[in-house]
Amino acid sequence: MKARFLPTTILLLALVLMLGLHVLVPFRSIVPWPWRLFGAIPLALGVVLNLWTDRRFKQAKTTVKPFETPQLLIVTGPFRFTRHPMYVGMTAIVIGLWLLLGTMTPIFVVPLFVLVLCFVFIPAEERMMLEQFGEDYRAYCKRVRRWL
Repeated sequence: MKARFLPTTILLLALVLMLGLHVLVPFRSIVPWPWRLFGAIPLALGVVLNLWTDRRFKQAKTTVKPFETPQLLIVTGPFRFTRHPMYVGMTAIVIGLWLLLGTMTPIFVVPLFVLVLCFVFIPAEERMMLEQFGEDYRAYCKRVRRWL
C-alpha cells in the first residue's frame, strides 16, 4: 500500500523548513520589528479556522482525512465561504509564521505550500467528493469558491 502524507504533515514540514531557512539563511529582514507581530493575526485566525472546521467534521461524524471517503457533504459553518477551509487556515498559519519571522527566505515556502495543496490534495479530494455526492457537490461548487 502506498504511503500517503496528510496535509498536516506537509504543514509541519513547511513550518520547519521556514524556521530552518530563517535561522540558516535569513538573507535579510524585510518586515521590521514591531510590524512582525502582525503575523500573529493570520496565524491565530488560521488555527481558529482549522479548529472550527475540525469541530464541524466531528459534529457531522464524517472524516477529516483527505484519503478517506466522507459520509456527509458539509456546507455549513466555514464551508459556506470556502470549499477547503482547513487549507485556507493552514495557508494563513504559514503566512503568519513568515510575517513573524520577517526574513526573506522563508517566504519562498508559502507558494510552494499552496502549490502542493492545489496539485496534490485538492484535485483528489474534489474527485472523491464528486464521486460520493454527485450533483449535490457540483451545485455546492457553483455556490462556493475553492479558496475564498
